[in-house]
Amino acid sequence: MKRILILAAIAAVAGVIMTACKSTKPIQKTTGSVEVTVPLSEKEYRSDKDYFRATQSGKSPDLATAKKIALQNAKAELAGNIQTVIKAVTENYTNQRTVGDKQEFENKFEENARAVVNQTLNDVKIIGDKVFKETDGKITYYIAIEMNKEALFEKVSDRISKDAKLQLDFDKHQFQKIFDEEMKKFEEQQ
Repeated sequence: MKRILILAAIAAVAGVIMTACKSTKPIQKTTGSVEVTVPLSEKEYRSDKDYFRATQSGKSPDLATAKKIALQNAKAELAGNIQTVIKAVTENYTNQRTVGDKQEFENKFEENARAVVNQTLNDVKIIGDKVFKETDGKITYYIAIEMNKEALFEKVSDRISKDAKLQLDFDKHQFQKIFDEEMKKFEEQQ
């Protein structure tokens, strides 16, 4: 009887070992998918603590039109990213300071910041571009642009200091500190 139990135990252990060996996943067969590398997507083309950056593309039968589309798309992305950071800075800034009419301050502040961003988008710097001729004959143009964070900060600060109501509640040093913190958070999300 003991011998049967020992043999049964050995068989059970062998069965577990055989099952464990069979449960390893076989190498997955190729599905026909191909990894696509997006031009200008490397780290140096992403926003960091010093620069807002955006990369976009445009497609057209005409090179000039493809470039215009890509630049417009990149500027729109850049403006959206800047507005996101400015909104977070404004909210954090007004929450840390005692501002008379908080809502009015936030609205006026964002209005001024938006005007500065729209004006400053003309000063963006192109930091990379690539052109591809597609099999259908169309041109795909990739472009990467950047805007200096300090230059933007100074323009926003100057605009605010020209607004008498905002200037009363504006502490440039505190705003700079919060702006830098938000830029760091934004960089980490990239």
